Amino acid sequence: MIVVDTNVIGYLYLSSERSGQAEQAIKKDPDWAAPLLWKSELRNVLATYVNQALISLEDAIHIISAAEHLMEDSEYETVSDQVLKLAEQSKCSAYDCEFVALAMALDVPLVTVDKKVLAQFPGISIDLNEFVSGIQDDKPLVLDEVPQGYET
Repeated sequence: MIVVDTNVIGYLYLSSERSGQAEQAIKKDPDWAAPLLWKSELRNVLATYVNQALISLEDAIHIISAAEHLMEDSEYETVSDQVLKLAEQSKCSAYDCEFVALAMALDVPLVTVDKKVLAQFPGISIDLNEFVSGIQDDKPLVLDEVPQGYET
């Protein structure tokens, strides 16, 4: 199991230079977890893309539905005082610290591309590129369904 931040989840569904890395990450470890916050963050990204005419509303609805299916039974509450303590200590946002707190609570790594989180929490966070390095699998990932090996 790994905790992934919203960016990593988004890279699976929104084409970017990191999409291939996100696909490799889910192949390496398909047991993804995230705090409940991920859904609101991804909705915000999708709304921004729709408002900037980068994707259609229909595409945004399809993406959030597929992502919700992927993360079904893998969403967790976080403890507010822990999140606030981490934010105070690190000067990272409380949003980012939700992912850190969850990774700490589950005792698993947080896979992210957030440079500030990576710098402030080197013991629990790992860069997406570093996480997937060494994976050599060119098999395409089908995003309309749950990836193989992922069990809910």
